[in-house]
Amino acid sequence: MSSTADRSPARCLSISPDNLLVLANGLLTGAPFSTATRFTAAARSPLTGAYGESEAGGFWGPELKMAGYEAIVITGRAESPVYLWIRDDHVEIRDARHLWGREPEEAQATIRAELGDKLIRVLQVGIGGEKRVRYAALTNELRHFNGRTGMGAVMGSKSLKAIAVRGSGRYLNGAQNAKRIAQLGLVLAKRVKEHPQSWDLQYKGTPGLVDGLNAAGMLPTRNFHAGAFEAVDRIKWAVYEKELLTARRSCYACAVRCKREVKVNDRYQVTDAYGGPEYETINGFSANCGVDDLQAVAKANELCNRYTLDSISTSGTIAFAMECFEHGLIGLKETGGLELRFGNVAAMLKVIDLIAHREGIGNLLAEGSKRAAEVIGGDAPFFAMHVKGEELPMHEPRGKVSVGLGYAICETGADHLVSAHDTLVANPESLMFKGAAPLGVEALPPRELGERKARNYAIFENWSSLGKVIGLCYFGPVPRSFIQVDEVLTAVRAATGWDVTLQELLEIGERATNLARAFNVRNGFSRREDTLPERLFTPLEGGALAGTRSLRADSVAPTLGAIARAAR
Repeated sequence: MSSTADRSPARCLSISPDNLLVLANGLLTGAPFSTATRFTAAARSPLTGAYGESEAGGFWGPELKMAGYEAIVITGRAESPVYLWIRDDHVEIRDARHLWGREPEEAQATIRAELGDKLIRVLQVGIGGEKRVRYAALTNELRHFNGRTGMGAVMGSKSLKAIAVRGSGRYLNGAQNAKRIAQLGLVLAKRVKEHPQSWDLQYKGTPGLVDGLNAAGMLPTRNFHAGAFEAVDRIKWAVYEKELLTARRSCYACAVRCKREVKVNDRYQVTDAYGGPEYETINGFSANCGVDDLQAVAKANELCNRYTLDSISTSGTIAFAMECFEHGLIGLKETGGLELRFGNVAAMLKVIDLIAHREGIGNLLAEGSKRAAEVIGGDAPFFAMHVKGEELPMHEPRGKVSVGLGYAICETGADHLVSAHDTLVANPESLMFKGAAPLGVEALPPRELGERKARNYAIFENWSSLGKVIGLCYFGPVPRSFIQVDEVLTAVRAATGWDVTLQELLEIGERATNLARAFNVRNGFSRREDTLPERLFTPLEGGALAGTRSLRADSVAPTLGAIARAAR
């Protein structure tokens, strides 16, 4: 974060050689306990022009830590494609011309064969990054992604195909109190099996969210027109488990095992190499695109992962294009003959391919919905569901207003992990609220706005930001899951030897957020961009919250102001 904010030239182009790409581990990344797996990719975003940041789990971050590195800062641009090879103190830039254009599975296998080690961890871009799709992702181990804000386009613009890492160290060698870290790891591994939230993540993963969100009227449908999908029975968890699921997988040293592995040999051919669709991808390509075929969604997920495209922005941009097509703003001429309507599976899958290769209508949609809407004109900007240019995740702010506040105010654009979701802490008797209570939050109704919600938001924003800084997955700490507030304190103290307080940790999270906002101010952003798509200020059209208009411009703006006051 500090390198991105301090060393990137003001207003440099996102694909300029001067745009720094920072890959940084958290303090606890690689620690031998569940969810301590995350690393951050940060740069000026090609999608928004604002601060760009995306976290990923898997094994690459911990491996980088074992090699002795907390961060890598990449600047400049290679004259021809290269990859970076890091083995402890040995760092080498190697030719990657033979890898450029290859899909991640083949590229990873080739790198491992060249270097003679099957355990090398590879972070790379696919065709989406090579073609500089503005929302291209990074992938490690083929199934873990820095998905949001276009970090793959930044890495691809530097002609850097991959970063291969092998380390011989151990996290505990650098910890101030290695014994305490190891003890905490054993405690957390046991609790994963007992805690309802972590157990549910282990059994269903995020695909299990579909059923409950639909019943609550908070399942974005047909580009956020409605909050429930009439064909939900065809996309819910029971179908996923029956038709797709082949295995449950994990990130480094994590007992939660929330990752799904899928394979299909039926209506579509889907390999198990690229992992299974998470909730965001499922709903983005099903309900929000009007598609009721979960196998088709699995294929869409495979294509996004194979091409290294952010599935949230890809599906959101396609849903936007479908609405434009249905309103006559684009036609068969622009789509190359594709009937790009809600529910047209063949057209949806074809457009993913066109986006990745920047061909036909895909070249326009590769720019993201905001830029595409500006080109199309007419009512198209109203159909573009984005904040600061980044497409909305699959959570309905008209049912969870803190999510909407996060979409509006987040420095990177619409982000569903910037603060706790309202429904997690609405019930004062719930396990989730009781876990979060030491932070000083209140149990509040999900659709309440005002000073109290602003204060809750500010606390959770700092807590969430801290989690990213220290390298913990969102599915670790309270309120979402099983790691308690005092255990986060214990882990940081054991790793550093510092006698930090909870307030000091929250201030660390706040400082990271403020650095990102300072970066945005330096690049021309202001409070004007902290807003929401106009559609979210209109009532939902279907589902349990039909007619609900819990978000109003005249109430959101004051609450955003209250958040700023609460953060002081």
